[in-house]
Amino acid sequence: MTVKKAKRNQDNFKPATITWRFYVVLGLICLVYSGLVARAAYIQVFEPELLITRGENRTIRNTLNDSHRGAIVDRNGIELAISVPVHAIFADPKIVIERNGLQMQRRWKALAQVLGKDAEKLKARIGTDPKKRFVYLARQVSPTITDFIKELKIPGISLRKESKRFYPAGEISSHLIGFTNVDDQGIEGLERLYNDQLTGTDGTKKYVKDAKGNKIEILENKDATLPQDIVLSIDQRIQALAYGELKAALKSFKASSGSVVVVDVKTGEILAMVNGPSYNPNNRKGVATHRFRNRAITDIFEPGSTMKPLTVLTALEFGTANVDTIINTSPGSMRIGGRRVSDPHNYGKLSLSEILIKSSNMGTTKLAQQVPKDFLLGKFFEMGFSEDTGTGLIGESSGMLSDRSRWSKFELATLSWGYGLAISPLQLARFYAAIGNGGIKLPLSVIKDPVFNEGERVLDRENTEAVLAMLEQVVGGKHKAQIAGYRVAGKTGTILKTAAGGGYGNEYTGIFAGVAPVSDPRLAIVVVIDEPGGDLYHGGEVAAPVFSRVMAGALQYLNIAPDEDSKISRWTKGFTNGSLIKGANDA
Repeated sequence: MTVKKAKRNQDNFKPATITWRFYVVLGLICLVYSGLVARAAYIQVFEPELLITRGENRTIRNTLNDSHRGAIVDRNGIELAISVPVHAIFADPKIVIERNGLQMQRRWKALAQVLGKDAEKLKARIGTDPKKRFVYLARQVSPTITDFIKELKIPGISLRKESKRFYPAGEISSHLIGFTNVDDQGIEGLERLYNDQLTGTDGTKKYVKDAKGNKIEILENKDATLPQDIVLSIDQRIQALAYGELKAALKSFKASSGSVVVVDVKTGEILAMVNGPSYNPNNRKGVATHRFRNRAITDIFEPGSTMKPLTVLTALEFGTANVDTIINTSPGSMRIGGRRVSDPHNYGKLSLSEILIKSSNMGTTKLAQQVPKDFLLGKFFEMGFSEDTGTGLIGESSGMLSDRSRWSKFELATLSWGYGLAISPLQLARFYAAIGNGGIKLPLSVIKDPVFNEGERVLDRENTEAVLAMLEQVVGGKHKAQIAGYRVAGKTGTILKTAAGGGYGNEYTGIFAGVAPVSDPRLAIVVVIDEPGGDLYHGGEVAAPVFSRVMAGALQYLNIAPDEDSKISRWTKGFTNGSLIKGANDA
């Protein structure tokens, strides 16, 4: 009885299961596991790269192997443009703000002072957007300044390696070499022309690191593409000499600008190309943009009397004249199409040499009248006065020579003495180089040892030799283009410049173009002095002396022997007495 009662009581106290709670808990568990499975499936199937990327961000690093810009050197290896290591200063605004870097007033003041900036403006650039992670504070900072900035230890302020272009030759070669911008990309001159060759590509290294930052596996290693060095045809010795003489002439004659070009007659290589006024490419602050242009290739002018040798050559080429031809220029003037052509004096009968010596407009006009119009114009085009010279230099002008079919007789007359067309100093230098090398028009180059090009024969060798002898007589007497020991051939030009409103104004351009040594021509040089401001403005007064000094120095630098049949060499062969040699030089 008692046992049965106890068992009944035990059954009455057995816990009852609450069904709905069980199913709620079970449902939540299933929901959680289902969510985890769905999330895992989503990550594995639809976005498998997400976690991989996050993991790699923690363990995989990429580093750059810097590749500096290539150098530009002259034909003898003298450096004209090089890259030097510098740093960029940048800030991580988030770190600066989180670590209270902006509160370090004295350090910010020191930073601003060494960078030459205002401290409050620097801080404002960082505080405007705390979500930014990168802000430049300064570029191309020298190592001395970067060492000082490291010592400041401002949170969030870091350094980044970069390079800065430096030009050892400064203003001497600035127009030709050009310069780069703050990102080391060429934007002027040869720096721009050969930017791709000068710029290499940075190498990269991808590796896995452990928690302590140690490299444990290199995944990828891409070598840097090395930049190329550019070797120029320029001889920096001649370049410096030409610039010094041009700068002195511009100052002496109070001229507005000028150019000098030196060309190797045999190869077409440009040995010097200078302009004035120049600028310092290492510090261009405050320099007007028009000062950057390379006037020797961009500026064009009417060449005036320096074209008269071409008119003589044209007559010789066509056969209407020979070396013994006499032209009657009396009475010293004539009218063509209602316009007057004249000489300063009535020179009477002149040989071809005398036409060039006296620079007779009447003489060249009569020579041009004897040649068919198409042949005359064709010869000017053949000389390359409507095309570039082949250098590829950015901004080079092709000149102005009209190809219209109708030319008046007066226009043809003015063309015969260098008016009615416009060319650059470099184009004029190529023409005189063609006279010097026997009638071959060569493409010009600023690169040493250019790809061989035999050029184009545009003049008969015998005719160029005859005109070269005539041009040597032009530089006779006490001409300021003469060089002791060397035979020189050349021609002056004095051009009245066109006015802005049309016609001609009151400003002049003085020119001298010539070659030397005559016995075996090696160099052609053109000197242009624009708008001399003093009483002297003729080409023989302002440009010829510059030609003489540049040519003399260049021939010595190149170790070119004097002409064997020059007056100086003949006398010094037979006499060693110092007074006799001095007398020969004075003569």
